[in-house]
Amino acid sequence: MLSETSRPIIEATLPVVGEHIVEIARRFYGHMFAARPELLDGVFNRGNQAAGEQPVALAGSVAAYATYLLEHPGSSPEAMMARIAHKHASLGIRPDQYPIVHEHLMWAIGDVLGDAVTAEVAAAWDEVYWLMANALINIERGLYSARGASPETVWRPWTVQRRIEESAEVVTFVLRRADHRLVRASLPGQYVSAQVAMPDGTHQPRQYSLTAADDGEHRQITVKRVHGQDAPDGEVSNLLCDDLVEGQELTLSSPYGAIVLDDGGRPVVFASAGVGITPMAGMLSHLARAGSTLPFVMLHADSTPASVPLRWQIEHDVQVLPSAQLHYWYEEPPAEASDPAARVHPGYLDLAHVDLPEDALYYLCGPMPFMQHVREQLLARGVAPADIQYEVFGPDIWQADVA
Repeated sequence: MLSETSRPIIEATLPVVGEHIVEIARRFYGHMFAARPELLDGVFNRGNQAAGEQPVALAGSVAAYATYLLEHPGSSPEAMMARIAHKHASLGIRPDQYPIVHEHLMWAIGDVLGDAVTAEVAAAWDEVYWLMANALINIERGLYSARGASPETVWRPWTVQRRIEESAEVVTFVLRRADHRLVRASLPGQYVSAQVAMPDGTHQPRQYSLTAADDGEHRQITVKRVHGQDAPDGEVSNLLCDDLVEGQELTLSSPYGAIVLDDGGRPVVFASAGVGITPMAGMLSHLARAGSTLPFVMLHADSTPASVPLRWQIEHDVQVLPSAQLHYWYEEPPAEASDPAARVHPGYLDLAHVDLPEDALYYLCGPMPFMQHVREQLLARGVAPADIQYEVFGPDIWQADVA
């Protein structure tokens, strides 16, 4: 709870901090990495840094958290905090790293805003930071405990048992545990972090959805090449797709992720685009393995049939379920219908002619404009916002549901 002393100061300064928060974040990261370069080895994704996404995400989360404290005294934006905490846990973030972030963030605020940062203003924003940090530390402690892990033991080796070339751009890896530690099953929809040694000697983390139900010995991830002009953009995905072969080891974290399949017995609708199909494949695999009889609809948009990741696994699992529907939208639809498991539509995903089950839960994943487009269609059809969840690959800059 924000103190009554700090509340009016945050109300007065939030607009100017919000106006400059991207620059604050940019200077914060530059200052911190100059002082603590080891944080770029295994903790921070330098691809996101190069693309400018991480500062934008930090700006969104700090501004959203401060705004929420003002608008909802005595409570916290649980959905946003859960997303951040799960990501942190998948990276093995430790409580002693929060003071490092605090030191350099407060420096950046003062450096950007200058004399406007009085002792009272600094103290108020210091309070906001530690309210957020302590809440995250507590959530992360619980996440580690639930997995029987700690920041030091969250990582373990896995051996590539199968490498499946889904397409020229996508590779699926089936991995078997390489040690004798207990494997705790993932929840459907969760992801793991992969920690990959790069040619320059540093380690880079990336998150990958688990694309099949666990069986106690194996985990499956699916990697799509990332192309970009910035050198770090796609360095991990391309290295894995080019060089990781059967018999080699890959270091993975315990599974985390706040967006998981609800087990309350309600119908389910998935809407995905491109590689956003990967968490959907993992959840669908769980439904198929459990023999679910609930109404289920999968909606997927892609460029061509050949570009759909995990297409054969998806269609097999849909056919196993007795009450399942599968719809594809293709920018370049095939000349002839050749997919007995699915209904095929041209163009972009449009819900106008799709029958959706009553009282369903909705899960979205794909590029941000796609998810916003689908969410708007669902809201227009009367779907409650609380029944729509979304997974963002990379830093979450949408914040559609900070509550």
